[in-house]
Amino acid sequence: MVTAGVDIGSLTGKALIMKDNEILSWAMIPTGADGALTANKVMELALDKAGLSHHDVDYTVSTGYGRVITTFAQQNFSEISCHAKGAHWFFPDVRTILDMGGQDCKAIRCDETGKVTDFVMNDKCAAGAGRSIEVMADLLQIPLDRVGECSLDIKAAEIPISTVCVVFAKSEALSQLRRGKHKNDILAGVCRALSIRILSLLQRVGIEPQFVISGGIAKNIGIVQRLGEKMGLIPRICIEPQIVGALGAALFAREQIEKG
Repeated sequence: MVTAGVDIGSLTGKALIMKDNEILSWAMIPTGADGALTANKVMELALDKAGLSHHDVDYTVSTGYGRVITTFAQQNFSEISCHAKGAHWFFPDVRTILDMGGQDCKAIRCDETGKVTDFVMNDKCAAGAGRSIEVMADLLQIPLDRVGECSLDIKAAEIPISTVCVVFAKSEALSQLRRGKHKNDILAGVCRALSIRILSLLQRVGIEPQFVISGGIAKNIGIVQRLGEKMGLIPRICIEPQIVGALGAALFAREQIEKG
């Protein structure tokens, strides 16, 4: 059977195609102003990569902020359930999951089957989400994909940055920049501040050694390394951490077919 998962987040849209229990393809594009259009575009890209058409897909499940407006999906599931399901497929012994998107951060606990047993989300503030890193990258004119690497290359000393509010943090970073502080040292403080907020969230659900990070934050080595040091363990990250939600959606699609 062929199933598809579509995950439309605040910053990126992802689609993944599976045949039975094998991933055939995936695609990822920035989320535009029209979420439904993003869903259609990213689905077409994933289908093209797999050499398939919509008619070849037996069932589609959507997830993410745009799950309701993904009109071609037969059903939708929450991103929390989908990230747990997808992380469990990659790492069957996973028990704790961190999923950070552009607008929120989720700490998730699951059982041995990948079913969610507990979760907490950050408050509605960019200081606890991926958007805070994007704001700082823009301010310091550092490519987003180099923020983590630069934050580990400290030139003088890490600059403490507010963990409370991204507006305050941006003001502090700008002030330090005007004082001649190195961008890397400012980014070190930014990543440290975010890792502190993330750790606090994870502690509320309980941290197990079988710990997986999904979402775009998993590509920020500065956050990943600092979290690992604070927890005394090595976070697990799959081949492409941003497809975990779409994968979970495709797995739920397969379950729906099996249930008839």
